[in-house]
Amino acid sequence: MSILQGRVAIITGAGGGLGAAHAKVFAAEGCAVVVNDINEAAAQAVVDEITAAGGKAVVNTSDITNYEDSANAVKQAIESFGDLHIVLNNAGVNRDRMFASMTEQEWDTIMAVHLKGHFCISSHAVHYWRDQVKAGKQVAARIINTTSGAGLQGSIGQSNYAAAKGGIAALTLNQAAELGRYGITANAVAPAARTGMTTAVEAMATRMAKPEDGSFDYWAPENVSSLLAWLASEEAGDVTGKVFESEGGRICICDGWRTTEGVDKGDRWEPSELGEVVHKLIKDAVPAQKVWGS
Repeated sequence: MSILQGRVAIITGAGGGLGAAHAKVFAAEGCAVVVNDINEAAAQAVVDEITAAGGKAVVNTSDITNYEDSANAVKQAIESFGDLHIVLNNAGVNRDRMFASMTEQEWDTIMAVHLKGHFCISSHAVHYWRDQVKAGKQVAARIINTTSGAGLQGSIGQSNYAAAKGGIAALTLNQAAELGRYGITANAVAPAARTGMTTAVEAMATRMAKPEDGSFDYWAPENVSSLLAWLASEEAGDVTGKVFESEGGRICICDGWRTTEGVDKGDRWEPSELGEVVHKLIKDAVPAQKVWGS
């Protein structure tokens, strides 16, 4: 059963890696796909593969960090396929550096591509969907964001990336709370899969290599794409504001920040009183997952 039949999606960073896998899986499920990537040749190769298999796809090279240019991706989806139902924000880059050595440019690049890049196209899409609702049309729209374990629990040498991905998780919660009135759901996924970014280190490339014996390819990016395709479907209309992790055949929900029972003095604390109180709060709380690499 094709769960995305008749639906239209924009997928950013879809010229390779996870984005290309998402585009191909979505297309195989009946979705028309706007393949967004600044590398036009890479995006065209994905489109060619989709259309050769009988699917529908077009290339889009809008700069997701440029608000005005991002509007063209939404415009192209509507002009090419008559509507838009899904924005899958996937595009990303790495500029890894220990915090003490990080440059302003390395920080700004990550914020632009990851955090602002998750805002621009989604903003234009939401304007389109909100106008549809105001015109009396029923909307079943989806925003699917890409976060990371680095953003959920931190990652040594990736302060910029962790901050952006943590921001994306928080953005997702806000989008879900604000946009449900327009028929829009918002969810995020922290994927673990074989991509150009994750296999840049030789040890990781070896660990994530495709098995030669034909057994289950645990790190194949398509494994993650299946969850995203379901979240993009009309069937998933009651799921919003969730952050998932997906790796191989394993799917789980990331449990976010929670307020503990705490201690209330009923009056202002003196600074000298708080040492024992704070240490007890920490001792009684459920320990956070460790920062990656620590």
